[in-house]
Amino acid sequence: QVQLVESGGGLVQAGGSLRLSCAASGRAFGNYALAWFRQTLGKEREFVAAISRSGDSTSYADSVQGRFTISRDNAKNTAYLQTNSLKSEDTAVYYCAAQRWTYSRNKYEYSYWGQGTQVTVSS
Repeated sequence: QVQLVESGGGLVQAGGSLRLSCAASGRAFGNYALAWFRQTLGKEREFVAAISRSGDSTSYADSVQGRFTISRDNAKNTAYLQTNSLKSEDTAVYYCAAQRWTYSRNKYEYSYWGQGTQVTVSS
């Protein structure tokens, strides 16, 4: 089992950057694929980015490709989402999620979730 805590959200102007962190506690962090999802009020939680257990494979939503970068440091039990060139439509609560073994874009395949961190982009 793993517990996830996100941090790094905040208020930023359009065009700015934020680095979100996802700190994990529990055992065998390296056995979990990780992903970031985001959600705005009244909308479905949507996939943003995912990374394999070793960090050598990643996947991105088309809307963030080229602007966001997902990474992880297994020695520190932490994953990151570097967000650049932020747009107003990136405003959402960002969630970190984990599942054993293989990463996915499907939120229903993730067993563990953090509490979320708010990102607000002002235009």
